[in-house]
Amino acid sequence: MRMKRDFTKNWQIYVMILPVLLYFLVFSYLPMAGIVIAFQKFSPALGIWKSPFIGLKNFRDFFGSYYCGRLIGNTLLLSTTTLVFAFPCPVILALLLNEVYNKIYKKAVQTISYLPYFISMVVICGLIKNFTASDGFVTQIVAALGGEKRNLLADPALFRPIYVVSDIWKNVGFNSIIYLAALSGVNQELYEAAAIDGAGRWKQTIHVTLPGIAPTVIIMLILALGGLFNVGFEKVILLYNSMTMETADVIQSFVYRKGLTDANFGYSTAVGLFNSVINTILLLTANRISRRVTETSLF
Repeated sequence: MRMKRDFTKNWQIYVMILPVLLYFLVFSYLPMAGIVIAFQKFSPALGIWKSPFIGLKNFRDFFGSYYCGRLIGNTLLLSTTTLVFAFPCPVILALLLNEVYNKIYKKAVQTISYLPYFISMVVICGLIKNFTASDGFVTQIVAALGGEKRNLLADPALFRPIYVVSDIWKNVGFNSIIYLAALSGVNQELYEAAAIDGAGRWKQTIHVTLPGIAPTVIIMLILALGGLFNVGFEKVILLYNSMTMETADVIQSFVYRKGLTDANFGYSTAVGLFNSVINTILLLTANRISRRVTETSLF
């Protein structure tokens, strides 16, 4: 009865949320039925219902293969490196922009830092390849500083640094928006009280600004940890080559090759399911630890 009264009173809100529910139902929940492919020797000609059931064979094949350790190691190293170096950058940029009083300069910096985010990943990767080619812009700078003039993307040891730096360049501006929004919600009276107590801008940042946006930072960190194994495979596929495969190949690029290139749908689904389960465990673990330590959590 209570729910019926609430629906009668707020039926407009329920109607507005209906398209969102339908979207997630159609594109997120119904496709989960395809997980059964991970336990089959799937054939498109036979379909889900007639493809032979093989149990955990696809999982055993993956965990027993040469690629398993390399893929997990590469994924973990690349995602962890990106998290350590890329995650703080939007927070730092937001804090710096918050200290800028010249509105024209501030908007100019914001616009310039936002622009790479709206450029297609294909174009971004094309630029990275041109910049790091043997005669590219970045290579010329490296050579001027005493380095060797060569194709930087052909060096397996340089793939991760190039990936992380380019990721920061592309996303730092756009990702700083949420922290700028959080900064706008910090009580200005706290700054005035801190100034009266003799705190300078640095101490105000440490004792007022950072605690004020800490819940937002923690929530974003939980989400980042929950997607630790979700390395952007599109970028990896567009940048890696046979010479960098040892350090560049990650779980999702492997799933792409096995599923779409080799048409081994059951095997690729099993690997993708393993990746999703690990991400879910990481998300739940990070959320539980955060709830206990900081009392801030997603749920």
